[in-house]
Amino acid sequence: MAMGPAATSPDGYVAALAGWQRALVEHLRQGVLAAAPVEERIKWTHLVYFANGPVLLIRAEAKRVLFGFWRGKRLQQIAPQLKPGGKYEMATWELHEGDSIAPDTIAALVTEAVRLNTELGNPAERSA
Repeated sequence: MAMGPAATSPDGYVAALAGWQRALVEHLRQGVLAAAPVEERIKWTHLVYFANGPVLLIRAEAKRVLFGFWRGKRLQQIAPQLKPGGKYEMATWELHEGDSIAPDTIAALVTEAVRLNTELGNPAERSA
């Protein structure tokens, strides 16, 4: 069940949030967009960033914000907080009220995730 706001644009998604979730999503979004050339879209009712396929997502839910990476299992040396789960090599950092991620950590994660997609191809396309 979709927990995020029903929005048709990334700006609309952020505008529909409130309180700590809005502040955290704005912080993550700013860090992501500053770190690498990615395309920001609403997909699956939340923010998804693309560079040669999906790179990462930011999803606000009732009591948490998820910062997830399609190749997150390969990023755990940067952020051990990334917990594997779901399809592909997905791993997600679960954030709650009062949590934050340093801008340099966001930049390192995004830069490496984009590099992996450039090197390895679209993570959503199954390869042999």
